[in-house]
Amino acid sequence: GKFIPLILPKKLPMIKNVSIKKLNLHFDDRGFITELLKFGEETYHPIQQTMYSETLPGVIKAFHWHKHQWDIWFVVKGMAQVVLYDLREDSPTKGETQVIYAGEKNPLLISIPPYVAHGYRVLGPTSMGIIYHVTEPYNPSNLDEERIPFDSPQIGFDWNTKNR
Repeated sequence: GKFIPLILPKKLPMIKNVSIKKLNLHFDDRGFITELLKFGEETYHPIQQTMYSETLPGVIKAFHWHKHQWDIWFVVKGMAQVVLYDLREDSPTKGETQVIYAGEKNPLLISIPPYVAHGYRVLGPTSMGIIYHVTEPYNPSNLDEERIPFDSPQIGFDWNTKNR
């Protein structure tokens, strides 16, 4: 047969101050354990609240950003296409987009700084579950959350799967 080379997608830039920790799963005959968040690591920020959310297949939840809050995401089940966009005026990566594929098949902890817009699309046929730790407690009378539409021309991200 004819050899067909694997074509990998173009590597997108890393946004300044976003940190990603590849989780190491430690298996034995009972299952596995992994460390998510650990004081002293680059992905760690002091946590004020932790939430869990599930999103149905194919749903896009994007974009939002915070003025003060760091989000630290861990996709527990399913898979997600996580999209980040740097809004910071003084950042060397201002206007850059970063795409991260995270979930069961690629366990990652993702720390997202203030003024970096973030969102995700659920990939595959199952719901996606996400744990997110935040550095500010939720306060409905003083929300630290701004929204940008998922299809904003400012960000210009194409959420469609590219069949190759």
